[in-house]
Amino acid sequence: MAPGMFPIAVLPGDGIGVEVVAEAVRVLEGADRRFQLGLELREGLIAWAAVRAGRPRLPEETRRLVADSRAVLFGAAGLPESEGLAPRDRPERALLELRRLLDCFANLRPVRVLEPLIPASPLRAEVVRGVDFVVVRELTGGLYFGEPRGIERLPDGRERAVDTMVYSTDEIERVVRVSFDLARGRRRRLVCVDKANALETSTLWRRVVDRLAADHPDVTVEHMYVDNCAMQLLRRPRDFDVIVTENLFGDILTDEAAALTGSIGMLPSASLGAGAGLFEPIHGSAPDLAGRGVANPLGAILSAALLLRWACRREDAAAAVEAAVGAALAEGMRTADLAGLSGPALTSRQMGDAVLARL
Repeated sequence: MAPGMFPIAVLPGDGIGVEVVAEAVRVLEGADRRFQLGLELREGLIAWAAVRAGRPRLPEETRRLVADSRAVLFGAAGLPESEGLAPRDRPERALLELRRLLDCFANLRPVRVLEPLIPASPLRAEVVRGVDFVVVRELTGGLYFGEPRGIERLPDGRERAVDTMVYSTDEIERVVRVSFDLARGRRRRLVCVDKANALETSTLWRRVVDRLAADHPDVTVEHMYVDNCAMQLLRRPRDFDVIVTENLFGDILTDEAAALTGSIGMLPSASLGAGAGLFEPIHGSAPDLAGRGVANPLGAILSAALLLRWACRREDAAAAVEAAVGAALAEGMRTADLAGLSGPALTSRQMGDAVLARL
C-alpha cells in the first residue's frame, strides 16, 4: 500500500446499486480532492453481478479485495430471477456472507428528517420536524443465520418450514455496548426493542441490557416490545434517540422509519465490527428502476459520508458531504421519488452533480 493511501472496496452489486454507487464514488472523489484524504477506490463483483460474469456470488477475488481494504462501499443485491430459488441459493445471500466475513455485527442506521423534505413525509409536520435517531441493528445473528433452517416434506405429504433464532450472550453484549457508547455521544437515551413476552431470545437480550446498564448510569434505558415500537415510531418519533434491536426487528423497523424521511432512498447505513466497515444505502436493488438513471443516490452518498466519519475518522469531510446534500435539497433539487415536492425530477447523475457543486 502506498504511503497515505486509504483503500476502499467498491461493490456496486445489482440493479440501482450500480447507478447510486457511481454517484457516491464521484462524491468521495470530490471529498478526496478537497480534503486530501488519500482514498484508493477499487471495484469488485458480488451477487448477481458476479454470477452473470461467470463467478461465484462472492468470488475469491472479491474476498481478497475486501480483506485488503479498510472500508467497503456497497450498493444493492438481488434481481427478480431469484424468485424461484431457495433463500440459501440466492446470489443476493452474498451480502449476508460479506457481513459475516467482515464480522460487521453492528448496523447503524441514522434516521433524520431534513427540513426541506418534511412535506414528503406521510406524517404531519409537527410530528416529524426534528426527528433524529439511530437504530443499531444486530447484523450477524438471529433468524438470518440460525440453524437448523429449511423446508422438509413430511411423511403425509405436507411441508414444514423451520427457521431458528439463536443469540448468545457475547453476540448481544458487543452490539449493546456499541449502542451505549453511541447514546453517550447523543441525548443519552437508549431503547432496547424486543418481544420478551413471547421469545426466549428476547428475554436474554433484556438480561444483557439490564446488566450493562449498571455500567452506564448516565444513559436512560427503556425496554419496548417491537409491535409497540412500530406504533410509537409513527406517534412520537421525536422521542427516540438510540434504538438497539436484533437482526429481523431492525430490518423491519428501519424500513418503517425510512418513510418518516420521505423516501427510503434517503437512508444510509454503516455496519461496524472488528475490521473494515461496510457502508450501504438501506434500499434494495429496485430492478424496475435500474438502468433508467432515475434512482435517488442520496442514501448512497450519505453512506459515503458515514464511511468518511467512521472508517476514515474525518468528521470534517463527512460533515461537508452531509452539508452539501442538505444544501442541494434546500435549493429544491429532487429525484423522481421526491419530485412531487418541487419542480422537475433530476436524474441520478444530476443529483450527484448538485451535491458535488455544493461540496
